[in-house]
Amino acid sequence: MMIPRILIVDDEAPARTRLVTLLSDIAADCPHELVGQADSAQAALDAIADRKPSVVLLDIQMPGMNGIELAAHLARHMAQPPAIVFITAYDAFALKAFEVHAVDYLLKPVRAAKLAEAIRRAALVQAGRAAQSVEAAPAPAPVPAALGLQRANFSVQERGRLLLVPVADVIYLRAELKYVTLRTKAREYVIEESLLSLEQELGERFVRVHRNTLVARHAIAGVERGQLDLSDPDKAQESWQVILRDIDERLPISRRQWPIIKALVSSKS
Repeated sequence: MMIPRILIVDDEAPARTRLVTLLSDIAADCPHELVGQADSAQAALDAIADRKPSVVLLDIQMPGMNGIELAAHLARHMAQPPAIVFITAYDAFALKAFEVHAVDYLLKPVRAAKLAEAIRRAALVQAGRAAQSVEAAPAPAPVPAALGLQRANFSVQERGRLLLVPVADVIYLRAELKYVTLRTKAREYVIEESLLSLEQELGERFVRVHRNTLVARHAIAGVERGQLDLSDPDKAQESWQVILRDIDERLPISRRQWPIIKALVSSKS
């Protein structure tokens, strides 16, 4: 069995230092290679892409994106994600941790013997996954949609990296063929998720304005009449459009959604 390659992910430097010390203490009994440290979810994603760890020692309570959501992103988007060992001061997340396929869940302060045991178990899990991949490349592991927490970020695969785009930054989501375009104030991103599933998950924050478009409720500044397009029967009869905050683009409102958008704009005025 290959020596496990370990990445430490924790936003607190003292916690990372303690894990480095513990790993040094168990090196003779539990051979491993420490490939790096990360203090945030995005730094962890970059390190995973660059250094290919087989085991991640992951904190849960981190700013921006917590460890549970990060593990769910890895399980959704990687055919063979690293084995996750959660190391946290809180016991309340244990069930959610195993729902995102964690190998172990250790409470701080971690004992050396428990850490060594968790790393050995994680290495065995990764060895089993590697053996399966020789026969056929596994699909990304399914992750329950209802983990009791709503995502704070979208995962975007771009140039070999997995980027995090905050949901709060997205102005609209537009379906185009099998992709969905995320539009922020700065630029566009593309993800492979269905608009329907996104609407079901994020319906409190986004509203459908057209059969192929969801708009962030906070981004709707108003409505205005646009040029009537008689070639598209789904366009509103009055050809109304959504006025968006932060960008000059206008989005058509379908006849079906017009009463909902009109009521939403009226409630803001």
